[in-house]
Amino acid sequence: MSNLLPNPTSRNDTWKTQAYVIGAAAGLLFGLVSAYMYTRAAHDNGQPTEGMNRVQTGDVLGLGLAALAMVRQIAEMGRGPEPKRGRRK
Repeated sequence: MSNLLPNPTSRNDTWKTQAYVIGAAAGLLFGLVSAYMYTRAAHDNGQPTEGMNRVQTGDVLGLGLAALAMVRQIAEMGRGPEPKRGRRK
């Protein structure tokens, strides 16, 4: 009998699950494209095929800060638009 009643938590969790799946797929796609572009640029610059290219620490820190800023902007999108401030009539 209890399975006939609507379950509000399952409907509430489906959008969260969908957001996680879409986020994971987008992250995977972004990572694969980034790795492809990195290896292609290293190959075009004549990097040796048996060794990896040494990445500068400053470049990694800058990339980390850019990724943190992107995550922050994505989190701000979840808030939605703020109500307009001003006089009420």
